[in-house]
Amino acid sequence: MRRGGGRKPSIPEVAAESGASSPQLDRAELAPDSLAPEQVRRRLGGRFGRPYRYVEECASTQLLLLGSELPEGAVAVAEYQTAGRGRRGRSWVAPAGSSILVSILLRPPPARRAPELSLVSALAVAAAIESETGAAALVKWPNDVLVAGRKVAGILAELAEGAVVVGIGVNVRQTEDELPLDAPTPAGSLRTVASVMPGRATLLAAILAELERRYERWREEGLVPLSAEIEARDALRGRVVRVGDVEAIARRILPDGRLEVELQDGGRRVLDGGEVRLVLVGPSGEETQPRSIPATRPDRRG
Repeated sequence: MRRGGGRKPSIPEVAAESGASSPQLDRAELAPDSLAPEQVRRRLGGRFGRPYRYVEECASTQLLLLGSELPEGAVAVAEYQTAGRGRRGRSWVAPAGSSILVSILLRPPPARRAPELSLVSALAVAAAIESETGAAALVKWPNDVLVAGRKVAGILAELAEGAVVVGIGVNVRQTEDELPLDAPTPAGSLRTVASVMPGRATLLAAILAELERRYERWREEGLVPLSAEIEARDALRGRVVRVGDVEAIARRILPDGRLEVELQDGGRRVLDGGEVRLVLVGPSGEETQPRSIPATRPDRRG
């Protein structure tokens, strides 16, 4: 849902280049819901978010942390990205001040599988959204967060020099006409799918707190202590999905974070990653693009 490419500048260089306001950034409109340090730091209760690097505009928040020597838990936040991208190189553009665009620097132990951090982060984002809006939030393996069947958040984890930078993008304030129409999973924002639209600073602080809690458990024991929450928030479990040209039924997310699917011949296949699309069948047998996935409020264990 996010991330940017191009030449990797140093942190001071990015901050200097981003000092001027983006043409799309209306300071008066942004002020009540800013992610500026004075709005977020007072809401932080743990070590994630310290230090807190904030710019109004940059190519990508990932570039502010990749290769840096900052401590674990450091974050970079922007109001607008000029070169955001998501998984598989997809571009992502959102109006200035409409989303949460944040990257978190993690330094996991070598014994842990870094790719699992996408799932850990998705669980944290889902829990934070649910706690702040009351809307049931599910995880579409491996790294998307859905509310009412629409993608409201995405995660991209990048490994560099033994560290992992987790980029999180959450659609908060976008209207329907500001959302992409051609996304593989229908896009939504908290404004369009939830009855409550939380303040971005409050939601960001909640995401960092939920992520820190789950990350510490994952560091110690891997995904095992999160297995109940993974099962409860699994948006694909028991549903027909398409993996490439193959149609299958998603059965479960395994203890190592991989997805197990059942093929049409009854065989099982385990997926490490890749594009998995939900398939709904209309009354005449045709495939339909989902606009809503029925969801009960998940058990909030884990």
